[in-house]
Amino acid sequence: MPVSPPSSEIWRPHVTVACVIADGDRYLMVEEEVAGRLAWNQPAGHLEDGESLAAAALREALEETGWIVELQHLIGVHQWRSTEHGDAVLRFSFAARAVSHDPDRPLDTGIRRAAWLSREEIAERSDLLRSPMVLLSIDAWLAGQRLPLASLGYLAAGSPA
Repeated sequence: MPVSPPSSEIWRPHVTVACVIADGDRYLMVEEEVAGRLAWNQPAGHLEDGESLAAAALREALEETGWIVELQHLIGVHQWRSTEHGDAVLRFSFAARAVSHDPDRPLDTGIRRAAWLSREEIAERSDLLRSPMVLLSIDAWLAGQRLPLASLGYLAAGSPA
């Protein structure tokens, strides 16, 4: 039986979202500075307080790439213990379609650039990927894994129970 941590050490995983945005055989990726090194990731980031998972995914895609995207499906939910900071990560991966791009929009701090890469080009950068969830989510998408967005519920503060 698991032992509960002392109340001063409440366990909280990092809740993150990411978008697999495909254009033919290429995927929208970001090159970012993480802990003093360059890494590749999908447009991704943390869920903010009061935000739905879908809204977080749309926001992160725009902030990190300048692309407005439309969510199509939930690909999956993945758990991982980060080798970067050692904490648990709970990642919601979405399939999205690129709608429009603002090339003049400033990108988030730490984002060097956004680029369209093939799965092969992404795999060639395996030692530079932010996490193993990058290829995991692309491969799940390629395998046809699709869950309806309606499978995610969001009750805003003040919503009736």
